[in-house]
Amino acid sequence: MPRKTDLAGKLQALRSFYRKEGRMPGYSEMLSLFEYQSKNAVHGLLEKFRALGYVRKTEGGKIAPTGQLTGTIRLLGSVQAGFPSPAEEELVDVLSLDDFLVSRPDATFMLKVSGDSMIDAGIHPGDIVLVEKGRSPKSGDIVIAQVDGEWTMKYFTRRGKTVRLEPANRKYKPIDASESLTIGGIVSCVIRKYK
Repeated sequence: MPRKTDLAGKLQALRSFYRKEGRMPGYSEMLSLFEYQSKNAVHGLLEKFRALGYVRKTEGGKIAPTGQLTGTIRLLGSVQAGFPSPAEEELVDVLSLDDFLVSRPDATFMLKVSGDSMIDAGIHPGDIVLVEKGRSPKSGDIVIAQVDGEWTMKYFTRRGKTVRLEPANRKYKPIDASESLTIGGIVSCVIRKYK
């Protein structure tokens, strides 16, 4: 009967090597790392890791890590936001925030928020927003827009041919966009630190 492979242990060994060395190990190093006798066994294990999404093959055929392998934050399950439920801590996965939050890295940038015109949308001064360039906004999207030479973040609304930028704070008035409106991107995520 074949021995069962300790995938979690071998994955942790690979992750530890990557964090310590800043690179993937070579096949010879993997023999020692995984306590294998043959490179064929290493190849089989890497295929399992590839199928699970921890590694990928580059165009040159080399093994490269994915965000699932390099991610440093453990995903332990879910938490009830309503009524309390029994807590069970179980390692579900390891997750890279870049992979989770950013779908198009080449088209995404970050901005630090100043001002309180979007506070009722849950966007506060000091927050970081991720902005995705290159998509056309729909009504209701939060956009980064340049109006008459000034940049702002507001809700984008379109009624017929009229475009309006609306704040999420009653202290501010909507902006009826003139012909000088430029959309810099659509806000895809808000990040806030509590400490």
